[in-house]
Amino acid sequence: MIALEQARQHLETLGLKQAVESLDNTLDASAGKQLTYPEMLADLLGVEVAARRERYLSTRTKLAHLPFQRTLEQFDFAFQPSVDERQVRELAGLAFVADAANILLLGPPGVGKTHLAVALALKAIENGQGAYFVRAYDLMEDLRKARIEHNLDRRMRVYLSPKVLIVDEFGIWPYDRESATAFFTLVSARYERASIILTSNKGFGEWGELLGDTVIASAVLDRLLHHSHVLNIRGESFRLREKRQAGLFPSLQHLAASPEEAGDNYAS
Repeated sequence: MIALEQARQHLETLGLKQAVESLDNTLDASAGKQLTYPEMLADLLGVEVAARRERYLSTRTKLAHLPFQRTLEQFDFAFQPSVDERQVRELAGLAFVADAANILLLGPPGVGKTHLAVALALKAIENGQGAYFVRAYDLMEDLRKARIEHNLDRRMRVYLSPKVLIVDEFGIWPYDRESATAFFTLVSARYERASIILTSNKGFGEWGELLGDTVIASAVLDRLLHHSHVLNIRGESFRLREKRQAGLFPSLQHLAASPEEAGDNYAS
């Protein structure tokens, strides 16, 4: 018993809180399984390692400011056949992060762009990479104000530090020249250094109007697309699927002359 208490005290001194709490159960289980001392020690330390990883992932996920937590396993690829599942699974291998490549998810509202962006961000977090989620309007406003207040360098660090930056809903609102210039500065600073996952309901041909300057739009696209993966999602809104199936909302497919014509609106 003296040795047991000494072991408990040593674990507490080392800050191995989960191992302290699991010590008695681990010893009982080891006796029942007739484990060797190294095996018992491995089990005890494994409990601590698992607890620390869970805390790490929880902290990293909170710091990412994700709007929700949805995985690739929860994405209904059958409902969105235009999404290449094999390509998405390959992207989940995170080679794009190592290559500092970008992912651009284009398509109408509700087709799962943000779900895929968040799922890939979670994969990056699980792999020990930092991620940060921000809606395009909030990002632009933040950068615009920082530029006016001569505080852009400090604010830019927030968006430069994560290996994966998710910019969501680009194109919902138009942006003024100050915002567009600041956004170009951010994209240039991350170019070939870290990845951007961007979702947009606008085709590339409309970015000049969105940013209020075709030259800035071209410069932004040049850097985003140089090392990139572009996914054009053609389909119906997940959010309206249940209502449509219940007969409460008509299908949106009739709004386009054909699926091909609808998808062309988002082509690069």
